[in-house]
Amino acid sequence: MKSKNIVFTERGKAELIEEELQPMSPTDVLVELAVSTTSSGTERANLLGSDTVDWTSPPKESIFPKHLGYCSAGTVIAVGDQVTGVKVGDRVACTFGQYRQYCVFKEKNVIPIGDLPFEEAATFFISVFPLAAIRKCRLEIGESAIVMGQGILGQFAVVLLKAAGAVPVVAVDPMPEKRARALELGADYAFDPFDPDFAKKVKEVTEGGANVGIEVTGVGAGLNGILDCMALKGRVALLGCTRSSDFTVDYYRKIHGPGITLVGAHTNARPDVESNPGWWTQRDDMITVRKLTELGRISLASFVEETHSPEEAPKIFNRLATEKCFPIVQFDWRMLK
Repeated sequence: MKSKNIVFTERGKAELIEEELQPMSPTDVLVELAVSTTSSGTERANLLGSDTVDWTSPPKESIFPKHLGYCSAGTVIAVGDQVTGVKVGDRVACTFGQYRQYCVFKEKNVIPIGDLPFEEAATFFISVFPLAAIRKCRLEIGESAIVMGQGILGQFAVVLLKAAGAVPVVAVDPMPEKRARALELGADYAFDPFDPDFAKKVKEVTEGGANVGIEVTGVGAGLNGILDCMALKGRVALLGCTRSSDFTVDYYRKIHGPGITLVGAHTNARPDVESNPGWWTQRDDMITVRKLTELGRISLASFVEETHSPEEAPKIFNRLATEKCFPIVQFDWRMLK
């Protein structure tokens, strides 16, 4: 059986290629994808051959070809003999998949979604990244929060902080259109980090500094900037951590003295089996997002700015490699000819 797949064939180049279907084991689930959501930061780094995409090893040369695309939704079309949680015909949200027309998943990596739209479910996995960061900061209702960076993860963080009871929610981005979007999504304030009075303004609206900070820029200046905005004993999640080992901050004045807690928030830094306060499993967080969506507490499909056929992948990823402000994009596999 053949599958049409988006493959990063070389540095800066994506192609739609027909390949043999991945083999299945008795614990696997085969899903015909309906929708995939791009994750611009991770995918740009892989597309351009960054040597720091794997935090578990020293920087090393990037090897092509690559299969990316970990956030998707579709319909189960086959299950292994040992699969009991889903059946053929179930509509599911998927985690750690790839841009494949027909994609094989472990059973634990598919979550039934009932009648929810595929467009919505295809955002669930990436949305649990900021959700985990918020949990690790132990946000309490009524505490103030700041989100540094308004890409896809920052936007999801704004919505989830509001749902969790943060007051106020402050969004930060240098681009005016991103700040305007943050306000539409529910941020109470939106500021430019390059404003000379940036930190002063944040401390004014948060009455002394933010209790919780979600850093999503992935650059050292973003961490430096958010630290200037924190309240005493504030907690900062490094959701978008700088990959430069040469970066440093004034630890004594910005972290040690004010008692700031820095929390690593990589999506794999989770318990594998059992959730506990502040540290939920990936699957439990996926179910949480599904429930919030089903009950109308949040709506994530509205974040999507463009939808394309996978056949347009070469030009879409060329844009990703070159555009400074890349939109939130979904690929609709049902559009394949």
